[in-house]
Amino acid sequence: MDLHLKNLFDRFQEQFGTGPGLGPGSGTCLMNVEGIAPNIIKSVFRAAAALYRTDPWKRLCPAHLFGVRVGKDTDWSGKKQLFPCVQFIGGDGGDIGFHMFRSQNDAKRMTGSRETIKVPNVELLRVTFERDSVVFPSNRKMIKTLSLEVSGNDRFPVVDVVRCTSSGTLKFRNATLEELKFVYAFMQAIALVHPLLQADKEGGPKWSRLMYYEPFIETVDVQWPQEMSNGFDLVAVTISHPPGQAYEEKASSTATSRSSTPTKYAEPSKEETFLDLRVYSNGSIRQCAACEKEIHSDQTLCCGRCRAVIYCSSVCQKQHLKETHKTMCGIYKAMMEREEEMAMNIFMFPSAADHPCKWLESLGIHQKGMWRRKCSCYSHCPFGLLPVKGGLWDSWGGLDDEEFPRDSSFHHHMSSPILLSGWSEYYNLRSLPLSSPVANILSHPLTVYYILTTLNISSKNWLLKGKEVIVHYIGPEGELDWMPAFAEVGHLLNGLGNIQIVMVGPEVPTNMSGTTSGIGSRVRVNLIRGVYQEEATYLPSPHAIVALNCGLEDYSSWGGALNLIKSMGVPAFFTDQSEISCNYAKQVLRSAGLHITHPVTPNPFRSPVKHQGPSSNLPCYSNGFVLGYSYDFLVMANWQYLLLRNMGYTIN
Repeated sequence: MDLHLKNLFDRFQEQFGTGPGLGPGSGTCLMNVEGIAPNIIKSVFRAAAALYRTDPWKRLCPAHLFGVRVGKDTDWSGKKQLFPCVQFIGGDGGDIGFHMFRSQNDAKRMTGSRETIKVPNVELLRVTFERDSVVFPSNRKMIKTLSLEVSGNDRFPVVDVVRCTSSGTLKFRNATLEELKFVYAFMQAIALVHPLLQADKEGGPKWSRLMYYEPFIETVDVQWPQEMSNGFDLVAVTISHPPGQAYEEKASSTATSRSSTPTKYAEPSKEETFLDLRVYSNGSIRQCAACEKEIHSDQTLCCGRCRAVIYCSSVCQKQHLKETHKTMCGIYKAMMEREEEMAMNIFMFPSAADHPCKWLESLGIHQKGMWRRKCSCYSHCPFGLLPVKGGLWDSWGGLDDEEFPRDSSFHHHMSSPILLSGWSEYYNLRSLPLSSPVANILSHPLTVYYILTTLNISSKNWLLKGKEVIVHYIGPEGELDWMPAFAEVGHLLNGLGNIQIVMVGPEVPTNMSGTTSGIGSRVRVNLIRGVYQEEATYLPSPHAIVALNCGLEDYSSWGGALNLIKSMGVPAFFTDQSEISCNYAKQVLRSAGLHITHPVTPNPFRSPVKHQGPSSNLPCYSNGFVLGYSYDFLVMANWQYLLLRNMGYTIN
């Protein structure tokens, strides 16, 4: 009898849920949506399955509200966003899915402490992942007929729009085709960005069991399926948490929220005053952001709110605030709040290099070995042509033997690439002391390795099969003198797979162009002098493209290279030194029609040595942040077809 009751109770929970949610499925079916095509349904189910695999319910519950903005307001009927606020349900029991609200106020009114409150005349769209055993017959028939993708082992998404009546009952209807497009874009974007949420340990009451997260905002490009495109391939989707105030200053729990849209950053109010905050440093030369006048750092002023921008006087500060800085101050303030996160406090050597020569001298490596590229003393010598004296010890500037990686393999019993998550793990693996500064140079080769083994799944799988991965490395400069450091990539492969790095750029010396060198037994480096878009057709097809410290907004030649990358359809990853540079890089990539699938995130293998721009205090590290573009399979197939045809092959 007890077993029988337990089975009944489990069945009841399975069908009706417990906790937040609005109960069982309504019987709506996407096949009944006006104007819908089977391929649209397939796309929605694929996006739902991809979101389900990321398991957002592990960390999120109804109290975590997200702001959503898909494209422009004018893209949607009513000239406004359809569902600008979303919550996930199922993290603390009940239905598994998410609710999309017409406003943030509706979301707050319907979110109870333990269950969803039915508020009269409030409409929401819900997506629930129902087990196959309780799916309505009409949906089961649709799933079978269209061979729709399953979410997890046995769940399928059910989409409906719910309105609460004044009597407490619920009325259901099918979502419109436009609403399904909005849902699709949200699912694609949130699957990419929700893992980037950072816990805020001081963000809520100590007694609360709710996990609080730091304010967050990220924009990613979502590629519309052909059947949804309406002439536009991509749409920018902005996700923020909490809604509309992603970059607010950390304040007490009683602080009131602002009503700005998710894409707006916190701006200084009219009542706020910007104090002249004087910055004292070590006597370096800075530059006023307004008039570009050079000034000693002990005479500089900076914005008293964001602390990011340098001025020579309060006159320039006030003028700059009025002309341009007011719209950017909130963004800069948020980026400055990353300063502690970006700092790598595990290391025991000086982490600031405002004067590179002095920094190198303090470590006893000034004008030695590969370190000669870390200051301007050898700027007269072309990249790749630094005189080489001796072996590895000389290359590392005479560091003690235990302070640099030896040219030896790792002693792992399994032949498989070693996957690393950051510097601490690498230093332990190599038994290097944290006083060793080698991370400052190893940032380049290990960033490439991190991209190939962690960010780019296809190259990782290729290496795990023992195959060779080809990388096109655009725009090398100082790296041309750091070849001994790239040998570490081969050691980390740990006996499985090979990597061919093709470095292409105008800084490659003429006498070295066309040469190939073996950096260890598993890494080969080809050097090609020239502009990438002009040389790429003569190069072996790549599995990935990388550009480190790329400066996309600084060089006009990037336009042709990005157009070529788009036509090739190869995954491409870029790093830059500051977060603001990466934001500009995103704009350049979007303008070129590239689909950003890896949002801007701190690079775990960034250099731990901070440096500053002439007129900015923003956190700035070599390879500080990474972002990426993923290819479209159809584009890739078309490019390979054209390549084979141009080589003289007949394609049937």
